[in-house]
Amino acid sequence: MATQARTAADADVIVVGAGPAGSATAHYLARNGHSVLLLEKATFPRDKVCGDGLTPGAVRELITMGVPMPAEDGWMRNTGLRVVGGGHEILLPWPEMTSYPGYGMAKARTGLDESLARHAERSGATLLEGMSVTGPVRHPRSGRAIGVTARPVDARGRRTGEPERTFHAPVVVDAGGVAARLATAMGIEKRQDRPMGVAVRTYFRSPRHEDPWMESQLELWDGPREKSDLLPGYGWIFALGDGTVNVGLGSVSSTARAARIDYKDIFRTWMRNAPESWEFTPENQLGELRSAALPMSFNRKPHYRQGLLLVGDSGGMVSPFNGEGIAYALQSGRIAADVVAQALARTTAYGHEKALRAYPAAMSAEIGGYYTLGRYFVRLIEHPEVMRVCTRYGLPRPLLMKLVHKLLSDGFERRGGESMDRALAALTRMVPAS
Repeated sequence: MATQARTAADADVIVVGAGPAGSATAHYLARNGHSVLLLEKATFPRDKVCGDGLTPGAVRELITMGVPMPAEDGWMRNTGLRVVGGGHEILLPWPEMTSYPGYGMAKARTGLDESLARHAERSGATLLEGMSVTGPVRHPRSGRAIGVTARPVDARGRRTGEPERTFHAPVVVDAGGVAARLATAMGIEKRQDRPMGVAVRTYFRSPRHEDPWMESQLELWDGPREKSDLLPGYGWIFALGDGTVNVGLGSVSSTARAARIDYKDIFRTWMRNAPESWEFTPENQLGELRSAALPMSFNRKPHYRQGLLLVGDSGGMVSPFNGEGIAYALQSGRIAADVVAQALARTTAYGHEKALRAYPAAMSAEIGGYYTLGRYFVRLIEHPEVMRVCTRYGLPRPLLMKLVHKLLSDGFERRGGESMDRALAALTRMVPAS
């Protein structure tokens, strides 16, 4: 990392990473008149391993940002969740609520991330693609982050031969994903006692590409259900409406320890036994099977230290309940932007720092208790026998499944709502938001 005395700032804020979290942060700050540098290592369009499904919570954030979502641009609405397991298949529609729309969306990440980055550009942010950030620039006396160093790279991530560049700003935001290289360089380490998920996914051409339900398969079998063994993990099938379907499987551990499981082999076994109506054949597969880690339940803290804020995956903001990360990435970007705007308006160094220190508390207040419940949930479902009993006897009970659907999808009102919403909201307030 570089250590320099503070020089003239290139921007009010530097945001590293133009995924959903970084683009949301940049959008809100730029819209409020602040100069923002949004640095992205890749060149758009670029892919990211993801289910491509957007819950109503994510859609709410996109609506708040003012992101256009026309169907002709690859945005597909979905009705709810189809859950398959224990010999049962049930449909759980997204409820129409005060805080959330009654629908979800699906859009491939190759298009979603670029849409959000361009939206931030239109709001006034300066987007620099092909800029691989190598580390923070720190003040020689205080150690605060006062900028970043970055090297230009080509579309394949290779150095272009151009000299490394240095950018300065009074606030830096790490939106660089699970690697969180800036956070690590600033001494913010990953917590080993928090859940970590693994996901693998690919795409298929399918006649059911316009299926209005996001499908979740709670049991994966290596053959006919009555005569085969249960595979680890859960599966998803999300139709994208463009002739293709996103298909993947995930697994979660209650700690950050690496599971010695060949998920790609499990995926191939699952595909050999998938319903024929989807036509998940080798001939219909598009692209390779790719994997990624899912950092969950605030697995990297504190979310603010010495001029650096963490948003999205860099702060471990993936839900331990369902592997959802986009909604919380967008939400953290919105909250971070509000905190940073308050800090930039302060006229003293003390006031500036005090305002920035409000960010971790704000994130904990929003979703800290919910994530604590999620950690308890993960510890339970790690035991196959518990999951098997829950699937077999829980799915046929509509009232219970309505409660579970609200909890697992984070689809309940935080204030008001029906009695079930009030009970879940009270439960998230009762547990410690650590």
